[in-house]
Amino acid sequence: MITVIVGTNRPGSHTRKVARHVEEMYAEMKVPLQVLDLADMPPEIFHPTSYAEKPKSFQPFSDAVLKSSGLVVVTPEYNGSVPGVLKYFIDMLKFPESFEKRPVCFVGLSAGVWGALRPVEQLQLIFGYRNAYIYPERVFLPQVAKLLNINGRLTSQEMLDRLRAQADGFVDFVEKLQKTKLRWTVQ
Repeated sequence: MITVIVGTNRPGSHTRKVARHVEEMYAEMKVPLQVLDLADMPPEIFHPTSYAEKPKSFQPFSDAVLKSSGLVVVTPEYNGSVPGVLKYFIDMLKFPESFEKRPVCFVGLSAGVWGALRPVEQLQLIFGYRNAYIYPERVFLPQVAKLLNINGRLTSQEMLDRLRAQADGFVDFVEKLQKTKLRWTVQ
């Protein structure tokens, strides 16, 4: 199962709109998929005591990552960086098993012209540190508001094609890693 992480908790975010396209593409490929929208995180996870003991209400988020075959992180750029809630979410997950040898790919979007290049590169460093397998085909959506119509749908065929190519390639990447892992386990 692939897990899409919507990397913000901002109401009405463009990130959620783009993630919906990603969901649809995996559904078209008949790939099992779940979505973790950080807007749905339980409020008690933000209590300082959560560092020592995670609330039970956070368990579905943690389990979704641990059971996932691969992660697709859709992130906006906030102030030249990763949204604080996304970094906090990462910090709350079990270490090291949450990302250890787990395939991950990135979609970045921004109001600016670089399409969240900086946050995606920052996330690559974080996930690399956590020993994730990073899929190299990143997708950047610059000036995202201009790419969405009033219904929140992407209007750029080029961007849709990039997202679709990334999804196709990522599924192949995940499957190859699973076969390799299985081969190592059997030997």
